[in-house]
Amino acid sequence: MLLDCSEDGVQEYIEDCEVCCQPIQIQYEARDQRLVSFNSGPAY
Repeated sequence: MLLDCSEDGVQEYIEDCEVCCQPIQIQYEARDQRLVSFNSGPAY
């Protein structure tokens, strides 16, 4: 999974798992092109 940290702020999206193809909800925050938080879980 690649994360784009070029824009500051919170990003949230749903991506299919590369292994089992189940949807995963991804949420992360970037600041100054650095990852400051990351959370993932099943998408409902």
